[in-house]
Amino acid sequence: MAEATQKPRIFEDRVLDVIETLAPAEQRIARFFVDQKQAALLNSAAQIAQLAGTSDATVVRTARALGFESLSMLRAALLEELTGTPSPGMRMQRTLAETGSQAGDALHHVIGMHEQALDVLRREEFAASFERCVDILAKAARRHVFGIGPSGAMADYASLQFNRIGLPTTALSVSGIALADRLLRIGKGDAVLAMAYAPLYREVDVLLDHAGKHGVSVILISDDLGLLTADKVAEVLPVPRGNAGHLAMHAGTLVLIESLIVALAAKGKDAAIDSLDQLSQLRGALDKSWSKRGTRKRK
Repeated sequence: MAEATQKPRIFEDRVLDVIETLAPAEQRIARFFVDQKQAALLNSAAQIAQLAGTSDATVVRTARALGFESLSMLRAALLEELTGTPSPGMRMQRTLAETGSQAGDALHHVIGMHEQALDVLRREEFAASFERCVDILAKAARRHVFGIGPSGAMADYASLQFNRIGLPTTALSVSGIALADRLLRIGKGDAVLAMAYAPLYREVDVLLDHAGKHGVSVILISDDLGLLTADKVAEVLPVPRGNAGHLAMHAGTLVLIESLIVALAAKGKDAAIDSLDQLSQLRGALDKSWSKRGTRKRK
């Protein structure tokens, strides 16, 4: 059992074994590699240097000092660790060990995790990618939102809201062979918004291949699959979901989805308002008292 609990810390142990022998700037980068694994995986040497407050040469030098031939080799080790599949119970244990025993500790810990995710969404390069994604989704004949497990609920939510603003959208929120029927709806001129995370599930692999055969642009929301799917997607939006190997947190992804809803509505303002007006009319036709719901009769 001891071996199983130590396995997820192989990379961290490797760093901690030599960190005291490194120069101060290299120690800062080494700690960054341990504490910000997704950022180290998804950013260039120059971007890592900017985030850690040092130079890109120091980033490369630190990777070699840690025993890797290059930054790419270090990333490969990180990717291997991040694509492991600890059980939900193990993820929760790690999160609780880091959080503390008091309810207030949990509140502040989770808020801190979400603040880190929102910091990523605020970056200029993320905003530039976001604008390109909005253009892809706005120009598509139809949109398809993929997500399974907890992401399935968000796929359903995004599809509902896109349809409400007049953008025909289907939810690819089922797994296994049931997904095949929904994949049939994907055709030329469409776009796919996919929420997917390591490991690379069969459903994701089939979706990307099917979209590629039809020339359909795929936007991937993921904090760890970007490098594995770079040649099959148009854009990657790397939204963090908390610490690697810990409980996955989805507030950052939900903020991104709601930002897409507002941005797409702004891009097609008249159509969005007309569609929402039609929704209100249909609600009224179905239930004459709809507009009065939630109000109390005065005696």
